[in-house]
Amino acid sequence: MTRALDGVSLEIAAGSFVALVGQSGSGKSTLLKTINRLVEPDTGRVAIGGADVRDGAPHLMRRRIGYVFQNVGLFPHMNVAENVAIGLRIAGELDRTARVAELLALVDLPGDVAERMPDQLSGGQRQRVGVARALATQPGLMLMDEPFGALDPVTRDELGRAVRALHDRLGLTTLMVTHDMAEALLLAERVLVMQDGQIVADATPTVLARGGGGAEAQALIAVPMAQADALEALKG
Repeated sequence: MTRALDGVSLEIAAGSFVALVGQSGSGKSTLLKTINRLVEPDTGRVAIGGADVRDGAPHLMRRRIGYVFQNVGLFPHMNVAENVAIGLRIAGELDRTARVAELLALVDLPGDVAERMPDQLSGGQRQRVGVARALATQPGLMLMDEPFGALDPVTRDELGRAVRALHDRLGLTTLMVTHDMAEALLLAERVLVMQDGQIVADATPTVLARGGGGAEAQALIAVPMAQADALEALKG
């Protein structure tokens, strides 16, 4: 049997933006999925605001959690408005048009995008729709699993800053999985490093950039740091 997580114990403060980094297979996505019960742990407990996530129906619990992932997962047979409103429809809200318009504006998409189909959008636009959908039910917690991994560098940077701005504006608690240590350092206020199903470093971006956090953290940070030095050297 493969043990995906091994003795992980942490507390995330409300309102914080936390990045979870580590090599492929380190357990990052599994940890994220245990929070909204896409994965049920064999032992241990996950609580949000002191309440065990196993108390009550999973679909009711998930309305309080926004979830954004790399491949977006928009329904191809639904237009943008229908995709954004899917959580509202499930919750039984009848008047969804105004809320959809509000959400599209929130993620900086023009109103006429509402009638388009997903395949008529760019990758960045599709990911913005995914963020709007995740915010539809006004969750307090946002889970993001490699949300920008499939985007080009310029769009990735732009959307990352937009998501951080939304986090601050809406007072969210955000946990973001990323392979990109530079992205983690620039967007988050706390960085968790995972290896073999365990958290091996837990530090601020400043501490990590100054060489703290241990060997695994420094192995991940060495690449963007070396790239920054090489770019600086090109300036002569």
